[in-house]
Amino acid sequence: MNKGIYKFISEAQLKKYAELAVRAGVNLQKDQLLIIHSDIQNATFARLIQTVAYEVGASNVVIDWTDEQSSKEFYLNAADSVIDHFPDWQAARFKEWDEAGATYIHIISENLDVFKEVSPERISRFQKASRTKLESYYAKIMSHEIRWCLLAVPSFAWATKVFPHVSEEEAVQSLWQAILRGARADGTNTIKNWENHDRAFESRKTFLNDFQFDTLHFNNSRGTDLVIGMPNNHIFIGGGVRDKKGIPFFPNIPTEEIFTAPHKHKVNGKLVGTKPLIYGGSVVEEFYLIFKDGRITDYYAAKGQGVLQNLIETDEGSHYLGEIALVSNKSPLAQEDILFYNTLFDENTSCHIGIGNASPSNIKNGIDLSEEKLKAKGLNTSLLSVNMTFGTEDMKVVGIKEGGTEVLLMKDGDFQF
Repeated sequence: MNKGIYKFISEAQLKKYAELAVRAGVNLQKDQLLIIHSDIQNATFARLIQTVAYEVGASNVVIDWTDEQSSKEFYLNAADSVIDHFPDWQAARFKEWDEAGATYIHIISENLDVFKEVSPERISRFQKASRTKLESYYAKIMSHEIRWCLLAVPSFAWATKVFPHVSEEEAVQSLWQAILRGARADGTNTIKNWENHDRAFESRKTFLNDFQFDTLHFNNSRGTDLVIGMPNNHIFIGGGVRDKKGIPFFPNIPTEEIFTAPHKHKVNGKLVGTKPLIYGGSVVEEFYLIFKDGRITDYYAAKGQGVLQNLIETDEGSHYLGEIALVSNKSPLAQEDILFYNTLFDENTSCHIGIGNASPSNIKNGIDLSEEKLKAKGLNTSLLSVNMTFGTEDMKVVGIKEGGTEVLLMKDGDFQF
């Protein structure tokens, strides 16, 4: 326990973080199967989650190990035919897990340099192949049919990227503190904190859903001027969500977003990104997107243009949006005023969009609708789902009702309701 990154956090605090993942994140039920996706570098935390899960009453806990160094060698050296193929046995595992009623915890820890020698095009091809084979699994994720939770632990590489001007040990300690504060897991009663956090979401979601705005207008001094049309009977969700059985869970720890799905063909204007996008181990910086009738018609990145191109051209649906999220810049995570170089954290510090697939949960009775009916209602479908931040300290968001009535939703990056 007292080794590496874990010497900067007490065993009691780490267990509370693991309990947050199990009890609130996936809300593991007695006799339920838990799958933990973890790189071998995060073995200590993965095993602690496993211990907590068994204490809660898991029927079995399977740790699905990965190794980023092995993945690097795969991307660099595997034959092209292998890069473009995701094995059937891999897909069969997920199918069996899903049929057994499994829930999933994903542990992440950034290392931005691990894939710097790898062609982004090869990464994009393999990700497309895997998402194609696992399309059913990702559909269940997006519809909240299965419960899952994504959370992070530091690494030395990630910490020194976020805090480059202090010692390695100070950087890791600072990143631990930022992660736990952002996850509201730095106090004495972590589960209670999350219950209170979830209640704070409810009034805002009710407000937005009762209004049923026709469009949302975003603009700021960075150049964003974006009008987003909304489908009829759209639903804003955020904080805790519920699976098909009505069991609550938190897909992301941390989470500060209230989000919904825009109408696929009703997005127009310019979006200017404000924080780097981390995609497939590559970095996209200083980018913008131009939309006309929902479709991305032009785009640019000062760094990572090829990565952005591969992302947008994954399939036809990746030229459109599947999510629009409102995030206050007054949250504990935003107040850290840190560039995390990690989408899970950076997207929860400001407003963001999601390119690609929309969640059926974002429209009334959407979980029970076929893909064709969802398309008819204006929801986008894609193999891809990637979020990009564009919020700023002077972000203004106006909700516009059918007929033209305007309601100020955000001013200077903070909620006004």
